[in-house]
Amino acid sequence: MHFVFWVLLFFSSTILAQESAIDKRLEEEAISERSNFSIIPHKQNYILPFTFNNNIQNYNMYRDQDGETTQQRIEIKYQISFKMPLFHHIGNLPISGYFAYSQTSYWQAYNTENSSPFRETDYEPEGFLVWEVDHKLGAGWNFKVATIGFTHQSNGQSDPISRSWNRINANLLFEHGNFVVNINPWYRFKDSPDNNPDLIDYYGHGEILFAYKHNEHVYSLTSRNNLESGFNRGSVEATWSFPLYGKVKGYMQAFSGYGNSLVEYDLYTNTLGIGISISDFL
Repeated sequence: MHFVFWVLLFFSSTILAQESAIDKRLEEEAISERSNFSIIPHKQNYILPFTFNNNIQNYNMYRDQDGETTQQRIEIKYQISFKMPLFHHIGNLPISGYFAYSQTSYWQAYNTENSSPFRETDYEPEGFLVWEVDHKLGAGWNFKVATIGFTHQSNGQSDPISRSWNRINANLLFEHGNFVVNINPWYRFKDSPDNNPDLIDYYGHGEILFAYKHNEHVYSLTSRNNLESGFNRGSVEATWSFPLYGKVKGYMQAFSGYGNSLVEYDLYTNTLGIGISISDFL
């Protein structure tokens, strides 16, 4: 069903506005970068006041001494993500450098019996180079942007629920009008000591994102480690953002698979969240 949906989006993208969604995003960022030390949205920024997690009450890590669960299925999830330009078009080349920071938190705000704790927060600083390729490939496709950089991600916890990894991260972004494909391979460095040595078995060696923008509605589908694992240890995330007021958009997010958060990297989860976003991929 998902495959058919995205094939239809591909063919519908041949009838689109002259300026693509990626071009608009790059223009907005270029305007912001003219201000020294400007802060620009990086990944999506959102808050989901109602996020349902079907499996959270089965996690052994959250059981008390009597074996009772301490977590509720409904929680608040939010993500903060921004980047700051370090240099722009160095040496008159279309290459720029950035520092970025993202934080995704899972807050048991409605769990008043346990003082509404933050169940998990994943921190992700990164530094990377961006090459604005803008190369026409034919049949309406363009190779727009390539990036490469170093990314660290951890949850700041102590054992036994400490999770972290370091990787070389790359992105290859292609567009066809307002239809976008982003291929995101990575290479993980070995850590010593390593508190999650089998993480790559679940996260794989990359992910692929499909996104489509139409009348200010943005649809995306992200697949991770499905082909590598034979659909046994991968994940799929689908999102939809839609206009509400000004730059505030309604936002829905559905996730199924492994790695909903770092602490859940080897646990299968189905989640559904609804809320608002203030910055989009497109």
